[in-house]
Amino acid sequence: MVSRPYGTNAFEFVVVSALRAAQLMKGCTPRVPAGYKHIVTAQLEVAAGKVSKIIEPPKPAAV
Repeated sequence: MVSRPYGTNAFEFVVVSALRAAQLMKGCTPRVPAGYKHIVTAQLEVAAGKVSKIIEPPKPAAV
């Protein structure tokens, strides 16, 4: 079991890990030592801070 980083809620951890696992399944290079299934590797990357979410600035409203 991979522990999520302090200050990260469970939903955010799961979503970011799932998106990263999808990238790994498509052939992206792991950022932590490989040897696990894609989802565990993705969780380890998120827990280690090697992968995080990107918050996009809000788009201006069309007038």
